[in-house]
This record gives sequence, C-alpha cells and structure tokens, in this order.
Amino acid sequence: MARSKKAAAGGEVPEWLVTFADLMSILVCFFVLIISFSIQDELKLQVVAGSLKDAFGVIKVEQRAGIIERDGNPQRDYVKTLTLDDEVTQTEFQNEKHDDRSKQGPEANTHDIERSEVEKPRQFALATTTLRQAWQELPEITFVADNLLIEETEEGLHIQIVDQEGRAMFPEGSKYPYEVTRKAIEVMTPILKSLPNQIKVTGHVASGGVYQTQTYGKWDLSTDRANIVRRVMEEFGMPSERFHAVVGKGESKPLFPNDPYLSANQRISILLMKEEPPVPIELRP
Repeated sequence: MARSKKAAAGGEVPEWLVTFADLMSILVCFFVLIISFSIQDELKLQVVAGSLKDAFGVIKVEQRAGIIERDGNPQRDYVKTLTLDDEVTQTEFQNEKHDDRSKQGPEANTHDIERSEVEKPRQFALATTTLRQAWQELPEITFVADNLLIEETEEGLHIQIVDQEGRAMFPEGSKYPYEVTRKAIEVMTPILKSLPNQIKVTGHVASGGVYQTQTYGKWDLSTDRANIVRRVMEEFGMPSERFHAVVGKGESKPLFPNDPYLSANQRISILLMKEEPPVPIELRP
C-alpha cells in the first residue's frame, strides 16, 4: 500500500511547472507580435490609414510645427540654411497668390509633393480592388476573372489581359477580340477614366502563332490588337488624349521567358503611367 501511494505521488506534475509553461507561452506570443510589427510596410499602412479616414469622414487637422512640415512634424529633408537673398525670395513667394496650387503661403510648394506621394499609391490600390471586383461580380465575365493580372511597377499600374488554357481573349490570328473581351474592357474603362494618368496600350503574342497570310505576322497582329483595344476604350468613353502610346511588341517580351509558346504570353497590357511629382519653383533649373 505504501508503495502504490508513493508511485502515485511521483507521477504528479509540479505546480510551478504549469505556471512556467504559461509564462513561456506568453513570452513567445509577445516576441511574435514584436516581429510582426517590425516588418510592417509603411507605405501600405499609409494607404490603409488614408482609406479608413475617407470611409469614416475624419476631418484633417493641421498642426503647425514649423515653416515646412509633413503631417504636423518638421522634416530635416526640407530644412536648409537661408541667406538674406533666400529670405527675400521666400517671403515674396509666400505673399504671392498661386492659382494653380491648393495651398498658399509657405506650404504652397511642399504639400503638393506630399499629396502626390501618398495619394497615387492610394489611387492605384483602390483601382486594383475595384477592377478585380468588377470582373468577379459581373456574370458575363466572371469565368475569365483569372485572365486579369494587375501589378504596380516602377512604370505605374500594370493591367494585363492574358490568355489562359481554354480561355483565349482573341480568336486565333485575329485582331478583333471576343465579345467577352469587349465586355471586360467596357467594365474597365470607366474605372481607368476616373484616374488622371496617361495610358499606354501594348500588344503581345505567343510564339508559334497562326497568321492569316504570310505578309501579316506577329508585329502586325500585336500592334493591331493594341490599337483595337484603344478603339474599344474610346468607344466606351475614354478620351483619345489620354493615350500616351499604342505599340505592338510581337514575341519580344514574353510573360514567361522560359516557355515562349505558353498561351499566357499572348496578352494585352494597359499601363497607367506614373507621373513625376512637381518640382518646387526654387529648385527648377
């Protein structure tokens, strides 16, 4: 009897070990949170924060913290040593009314740049979400939603309408799109029209394509398809002056260089071009 009690007592877990295990679990969670916060993308956080402000109608309150500021905090990037001549020029600039600027005085030549740096990513993010939703929610084009690829690059917002296995956007060898492709472009056009960016349309074809005649090849087809897309966009309300260029790349820029015969290399690229922020007057050559 004594042995059995002693064996039972030896099998129990000490109470301090449970508390220690709980403490270790809490510490692990704490360090995971620290790592998560440390790798946040600041630009994406600005976009999300701005979207929340717009959604909830937050009123922007400007805090005066210096002659030149960003979000109420003075930035060293904008600080410079002023000579007497600089002070005179700066004073004259502050006192003048600038009709083409939304802010006057010392803020006139700085906050426009600040706005362009923050607003453009926000506009591109909103356009991306709206385009994807439009393609997914419209029954006529839902089945080709996977044919839409959107990516933000250094050039701007890249929108690509690509062929997939069994779901081509153009008939083989034809410059005229299928009706579903026209419908997809019709849905996209008002969204792209709402943005001020210039547009570049580029046509691409896959290797090994079939063409109607020997004199009509890859360069002709890729160029004609890009031009037809431009005409369709104009048909649905896009102003002609918004187009910066319409070009055909033939087979020279495959989406998958390792497999140039892949159907996804055959595509139409619509680029919303990034525009450089305005240069302050005193920094212009």
